[in-house]
Amino acid sequence: MAETPVLRIVTPEEVPMLELDPVDPTALIQAKEIVDDVRKTGEAGLRKHALRLGDIPDATSKYVLDKAEMKAAFDSLPEDEQALLLRTRDRIQAFAQCQLDSVQSMETSIPGGRAGHTLSPMAVAGCYAPGGRYPLPSSVLMTAVTARTAGVKTVVVASPRPAPVTVAAAHVAGADLLLCIGGAQGIAALAFGTPCVPACDIIVGPGNKWVTAAKSLVQGRCAIDMLAGPSEVLAIADGSADADVLAADMLAQAEHDTDARPILVTPDAALAHRVNARIAARLAELPTRDTAAEACKKGFIVVCPDMDSAIAVSDSIAPEHLEIQTENAQEVADKCLDYGGLFIGSRAAEVLGDYGAGPNHVLPTGGTGKYTGGLSVFNFVRIRTWMRIDAVGDAQQVVKDSVQLARLEGLEGHARSAECRLLQ
Repeated sequence: MAETPVLRIVTPEEVPMLELDPVDPTALIQAKEIVDDVRKTGEAGLRKHALRLGDIPDATSKYVLDKAEMKAAFDSLPEDEQALLLRTRDRIQAFAQCQLDSVQSMETSIPGGRAGHTLSPMAVAGCYAPGGRYPLPSSVLMTAVTARTAGVKTVVVASPRPAPVTVAAAHVAGADLLLCIGGAQGIAALAFGTPCVPACDIIVGPGNKWVTAAKSLVQGRCAIDMLAGPSEVLAIADGSADADVLAADMLAQAEHDTDARPILVTPDAALAHRVNARIAARLAELPTRDTAAEACKKGFIVVCPDMDSAIAVSDSIAPEHLEIQTENAQEVADKCLDYGGLFIGSRAAEVLGDYGAGPNHVLPTGGTGKYTGGLSVFNFVRIRTWMRIDAVGDAQQVVKDSVQLARLEGLEGHARSAECRLLQ
């Protein structure tokens, strides 16, 4: 009897439809209770839920680390780990600075005057890093370094029960303080503030389903980056691709979480079977196989009639991470329209993006790459427009048009306001 493939093989017509709502309904109900309680009762509510959910050992525990404590954590690390964090920070910072430099304040002529826009960073950013199955110092660097590069004045990192390397990463990123509370209660603290934590203008970073639900609840009180669901990787590959490399990339994503989705799309049916064989072999010896095996049940391989069909399948999914492992990788990449982050060629492993090659690893999931991009300095910057009229005579046509448009819309007060600028 043939062995069941690790990733099920489907046709383009059988590709599972994605659930585009990243907010779990049950988690939303639970998160709302916590968020409302923290909003109404402040620090008392925060401490209550942090204690109940295991973020702090007792009701009077200190829950914020300052700069000196973050630096002490960094100083306690071996020198090679210190150097690793610094190198990673520098690469993330260099890329973010190039992004920021690509957009400048500007001004131009308008009838009778000048208009333009200015770039202004937000004042306070909250940067969330998960603290569950694995410590994620990389997420601290990706979020807090980007906020700092954008010019944010106060950067708050939040991570439940942070490991020493996570605390050290907050120091390296230049954070002002670290909130050692996570979940919906941590998001509520960032949104509403506490005696120790300033209320944030924006909250960014990945988290579990309660974090995502809480971000959806506080959106409007402050900005958020995105509502992220389970992580995904999709590789478009042809017969030239290395099946073992593809298997390694699928499992790298699968070990994230049991809900992660590893996907391969190929016009080569033989490659599909080779990759499945290598996934099975690698899975048998992977320390995180219990998690990865569950995630593989949610993944699949799509065998397509040709490369154009493979690209169309990829665009319909709009994956968080899109790898192109084909003979003509750049040509295929140029035809792809919808994704979070793009990794061109077999050498550009998605995991290099995870660990700070340059571009940010906080990326849209669940098909949302069709209308948004990943985290960047622009999430922390306000582009605000202005106008000035210096010569009202030269602006008369604009004034007359404003009067006419206002009356077309039935807004007489608008029309009369514009009429005040008409020259007699």
